[in-house]
Amino acid sequence: MRTVFKLFSALAVALGLSGQAVAQEALEVTDIRYQGWAGQVIWIELAEHLGYLAPLKAKWLGNTISGPQDIQAVVTGDVDFGGAFNGAVVKLLAKKAPIKAVLGYYGVDDNTYTGYYVKSDSPIKTARDLIGKKVAVNTLGAHHEFMVREYLERNKVSDAEAKQVTLVVTPPVSGEQALRQNQVEVTTLGGILRDKALERGGIRPLFTDQDLFGSFTAGSIVLHNKFLAQNPKASKHLVSALARSIEWARKTPAPEVRATFEKIIKTRGRAESADAIQYWKSTGVPSIGGVIQDKELQVWIDWLVKDELLKPGQVKAADLYTNAFNPYAGGAKVAAQ
Repeated sequence: MRTVFKLFSALAVALGLSGQAVAQEALEVTDIRYQGWAGQVIWIELAEHLGYLAPLKAKWLGNTISGPQDIQAVVTGDVDFGGAFNGAVVKLLAKKAPIKAVLGYYGVDDNTYTGYYVKSDSPIKTARDLIGKKVAVNTLGAHHEFMVREYLERNKVSDAEAKQVTLVVTPPVSGEQALRQNQVEVTTLGGILRDKALERGGIRPLFTDQDLFGSFTAGSIVLHNKFLAQNPKASKHLVSALARSIEWARKTPAPEVRATFEKIIKTRGRAESADAIQYWKSTGVPSIGGVIQDKELQVWIDWLVKDELLKPGQVKAADLYTNAFNPYAGGAKVAAQ
């Protein structure tokens, strides 16, 4: 009788292991191609480190230069997913790009925000003072530009006057220097670049994106429609892994998150510095697991309508994204550990 029981137990274990193998093999792809950011840890890298991504493997193809470039690479099929500011996502989707937003991945809160800074002795104190001035931004058509335009709009600066504000594309690492050397009158700073510049002194904020919108999800991760259609199981697994990583970082004490990020950077061997990680404070994502809401895209649809790049009612926010792959959608509780 004991022999039969042992044989049955062994068979059950074998079947269990086999079932696990089949479950792993069930995903339509094995690798997820992506672009990273120098000196930063993005969610797929954290997901892999925490074990959420397996059996999928993250395949790094290099670093991106901006959000718009990253999601354009998804359109061309060079990578499997990418992320950008929601204004850039809406703009691309409005052009019928075959992509879908599936997850909110960065945002603004009390600890994580972008500011627009001037020298302490600058005469610039209001939006109207920007007329005829130069403002450093990381790229055109993305987060930094939209915030400048929103600031001008809210302060009754006319379109004709706003055109006299020159946006100067400047690498973020050079933004502070450009301001201090009078190459621009205003520079855009966030994260470590903002905090280090403030430590050195001599600058003050004109406004911040949080001043304009409060806490909000600012950017979305997108997948190609073809990838979603051909790889539904892998898509769900990928989005779930990313969402769980965001939630882990939202709930884990910042010192532990920073230590984890530093470990990832030091072990991935890209000859880069992990110095920026010490300034990491929060994800900035207010929604649980990065669940997307209509309003996060609608505000930028309204902008495009106002710019006459879209007709009223031409694009609906709900058509641009899906939460179907996110395990936190509908208020579901998912273990992040």
